[in-house]
Amino acid sequence: MVSAFLANGIFKVCAEAENGEEALKVAQEIHPDIITLDLSMPVMNGMEVAPKLRQMLPKTPIIMFTLYGDGLSQIEAAKSGVNLVLSKSTPLPQLIVIAHRLLGVPD
Repeated sequence: MVSAFLANGIFKVCAEAENGEEALKVAQEIHPDIITLDLSMPVMNGMEVAPKLRQMLPKTPIIMFTLYGDGLSQIEAAKSGVNLVLSKSTPLPQLIVIAHRLLGVPD
């Protein structure tokens, strides 16, 4: 659902992965400008895959967009390479604004 929203004329290329391992493959193929992860993903969860993505794409902002955002420490996430933790209760239009800010796109 998030990728469909982002692809709706806002970002040129959006990709989706079913699990953390697939996320690594997709990121290596398309070199995204921004990454959104979920904490709860099969194979490798968001906190496991984030450091690998950070190593692969050191300048790419990573947003942990999760139901468990309130329980995940911003400091703990930052140690894994995550720039920002957002709860899935955040309205999707707000996610776009935040993504643009992380990318340095003016409002």
